[in-house]
Amino acid sequence: MAIDVRIPTLGESVSEGVIVRWIKADGATVQMDEPLLELETDKASLEIPAEAAGVLKILKAEGATVQVGDVVARIEAGAAQQKTARPSEPATVTPVAETPVPAEAAPSPAAILSPAVRRLVEENKLEPATIAATGRGGRLTKEDVLAHLEATPKVPESAPRPQLSLAPRPAPAASKPAPVRESAEEERVPMTHLRQRIAERLVQAQHTAAILTTFNEVDMSAVMELRARHKARFTEVHGVSLGFMSFFTRACIAAIRALPVVNAQIDGMDIVYKKHVNVGVAVGTERGLVVPVVHNADQLSFAEIEKEIERLAGLARQNKLGIPDLSGGTFTISNGGVYGSLLSTPILNPPQSAILGMHKIEKRAVVINDQIVIRPMMYLALSYDHRLIDGEQAVRFLVRVKEGIEDPTRLMFEI
Repeated sequence: MAIDVRIPTLGESVSEGVIVRWIKADGATVQMDEPLLELETDKASLEIPAEAAGVLKILKAEGATVQVGDVVARIEAGAAQQKTARPSEPATVTPVAETPVPAEAAPSPAAILSPAVRRLVEENKLEPATIAATGRGGRLTKEDVLAHLEATPKVPESAPRPQLSLAPRPAPAASKPAPVRESAEEERVPMTHLRQRIAERLVQAQHTAAILTTFNEVDMSAVMELRARHKARFTEVHGVSLGFMSFFTRACIAAIRALPVVNAQIDGMDIVYKKHVNVGVAVGTERGLVVPVVHNADQLSFAEIEKEIERLAGLARQNKLGIPDLSGGTFTISNGGVYGSLLSTPILNPPQSAILGMHKIEKRAVVINDQIVIRPMMYLALSYDHRLIDGEQAVRFLVRVKEGIEDPTRLMFEI
């Protein structure tokens, strides 16, 4: 009996992904829960595990765009008929005799090129057969193409360009002109699937919501003093550093309790009020911005919030976030201050209705009790969907956050 390997539900607003690589080779024996493939979506990459033990039959090749519910492989009962490639050996796609592999998964020359590599080859008018391939199973990688371009002597733009062919050809004669780049003045690199989807979602947010941003500033003196006084003991007891994110998370939760509309969402002609607060925390990675979610943050202590943020940030940077880690957010906090941002207008993360932007802490002269003093100040920005949240409600929300940060004992006693 064969078990279909399907693309699982990928979370809210995510319907497709790209097969980045097959972790297990075609015809290999796999165990239950063993990772089979790496799938890249607009939010993150994730590994899809085997739901049963048996022999893997690959139906969708690396680089294929797949939808939720698509069957990308089958797991057949029994042991593999051929030796599984060791990690140190190149993995090859070898069909099992009794069931032919569909053409799209067969190791033909056209299937060797992923979409990103294909675009890079086409844009630079290169011959794939002339480039040394170092990928698994002799596949050509983006790094191979970029290395080839770096090593290729530049020739005048007027030189004849070779015709693109995806089929293997004999090695070129020494007198054949070397492949050329589009221009010596620029470098063209194709967008990753994640960056494409980030771009699409940001434009979608701008087009579907009436986004408005309101600002306030907060004196960070009390939080900084409290943190400095207790951070060593906090780390010793809880095994995690005491950062600013737990203070702002708790301050936002207190403000949401007073103004639950900020945590609500629009669904058609209905307003959906969430009875839990799942806080998305924007994390920058080498692949782009991802927003893992601290679920039920309103039920967590300071230490539990810090531990969960640390766990999620670590998974994000290792490219190991799962679908549950990215789903279900009701409100988002983005800290541009870690990059030096003094002020910004964050964009909503649909279908959420609000996002808080934190910024750089900077000492400024402020007036307190008619005296000019120097205080560590931070600008806060709340972007919100004006279809649902009125300006007065947004201002009140920011004031509640400000009150919680400037007097953190209010957060401790939930007042």
